[in-house]
Amino acid sequence: MEIREVICKTALSVSRLPGLDYSLNPYRGCQHGCLYCYAPNILRVERKKWGCIVEVKTNIPNVLSKELKSKKPGVVALSTVTDPYQPLEKKYKLSKYCLEQLLKVDFPVSIQTKSNLILRDIDLISSFSDREVLITIGTLDDNLRKKLEPCSSSVDDRLEVLKSFSDIGVKTTVFFGPIYPNVNLSDIQKYVEVFMENGTSEILFDKFNLKPGILENLSKTIPQYKSVIKNVDYYNKLYDEIKRVCSYKFVKATSAF
Repeated sequence: MEIREVICKTALSVSRLPGLDYSLNPYRGCQHGCLYCYAPNILRVERKKWGCIVEVKTNIPNVLSKELKSKKPGVVALSTVTDPYQPLEKKYKLSKYCLEQLLKVDFPVSIQTKSNLILRDIDLISSFSDREVLITIGTLDDNLRKKLEPCSSSVDDRLEVLKSFSDIGVKTTVFFGPIYPNVNLSDIQKYVEVFMENGTSEILFDKFNLKPGILENLSKTIPQYKSVIKNVDYYNKLYDEIKRVCSYKFVKATSAF
């Protein structure tokens, strides 16, 4: 893994994602090594180099501080093309320092991660008047998780994050995606119940985003699921079942596709 410390010119970017006004990415690249990640396609990074180089925007808290003096208040997403709590955050603390700047003006924040390192900042995040924590969980099978997300936190650790934040009144959402191809219709009730037990108030469902190179990447590791990954009808049926189960569990269910 090559770590490059770089200087950035901007911190906040306009977000086109629903419900989000700005995106904030303290890092360019990610250490989690998820085989299905489509960020390389967005950033135009050669896929074989993705996960080998991470750029650390060392001055981003200062740049953010200056930008916030003139920016219109809006929801800031950490992060949209990287994980704000990937392992490097333990050393550099850029996500934490950026949150401290955002708290000074109390911009709403929406934080998405696969890492339990976010618990380090639980007091800081809970201080915002408007905050949301999204935890990505595509499977409850941690052995399969290790194959597709090798350097991310375990499923149990992520469920602990959900419970810890929900217990203190922070809105939590499960980003149930990309839903792993070993999940069946009969599994959905169990998944929803597990998410509920750990305090989530919303489930956002997604399928694999098959940008160029992703299906080939997945096929090398889980070839037995190739036909399922491509099957849009399979995901539509899963989503219908999620909505059905959530409707009587009083949990909001939405689709990201």
